[in-house]
Amino acid sequence: MQETPPAAAAGPAMAIAVSGLSKTFGTTRALIDVDLRVAWGQTLAVLGHNGAGKSTLLRVIASLARPDAGTVVVGGFDRAKDAARLRSIVGYVGHQPLLYDDLTAGENLAFYARLYGVADARARIGQVLEDVGGSAWADRRVRGLSNGMQKRLAIARALLHRPSVLLLDEPETGLDVSGLAMLDRLVRGVSDGGAAVVMTTHGMERGLALADQIVVLAEGRVALAGRSTDVTPADVRAIVTRQSEVAP
Repeated sequence: MQETPPAAAAGPAMAIAVSGLSKTFGTTRALIDVDLRVAWGQTLAVLGHNGAGKSTLLRVIASLARPDAGTVVVGGFDRAKDAARLRSIVGYVGHQPLLYDDLTAGENLAFYARLYGVADARARIGQVLEDVGGSAWADRRVRGLSNGMQKRLAIARALLHRPSVLLLDEPETGLDVSGLAMLDRLVRGVSDGGAAVVMTTHGMERGLALADQIVVLAEGRVALAGRSTDVTPADVRAIVTRQSEVAP
């Protein structure tokens, strides 16, 4: 499903290296001195309460937001020095699907294929649509698709250019049971192919089951980090509950 990405085959040892990352919005400190590392072929699940900084972290890694301090290196590309090349190897699924309502599912993917210079565009579009279970509605306009279908299409868009790093911000939102099974299968397939995956999720059990590493954010700081086999739902729940109780 996902062949070994070029950056993984010949790039640096770490797919993602974040050091001393801080980000402020007005008086709100969204991220505070965050450090993390993700190796090729690894999946990192980022957990935490609402407002912990999870989405901001992914946006900074994707070079969609500028940090106030710290460094972000993805696939050997420094966000501050080579943001364009960094973005070219990243697939990103955020809260917005980044799709054009008046275009069909296939036309949306064709547009992004041209944007990313996908050489085998027609075959690749067919493949990612099949991977997300969207072949039957390829010719339907996005505005007529359900929220779950749009989420599947957003995932297909993110996978279209065979990214070396896949960033998923609460990707399970809007997916039904079959969609969740599809998501789990794709995440495992991408990491098995050598790419790195970072996903934020409120589903502690899903995150622990899919990920190799876990980071729990609380008020913008790393409150817990470790291997998924060493972290329990109770560990995560204790941090989330404690922060929810003290939140204004």
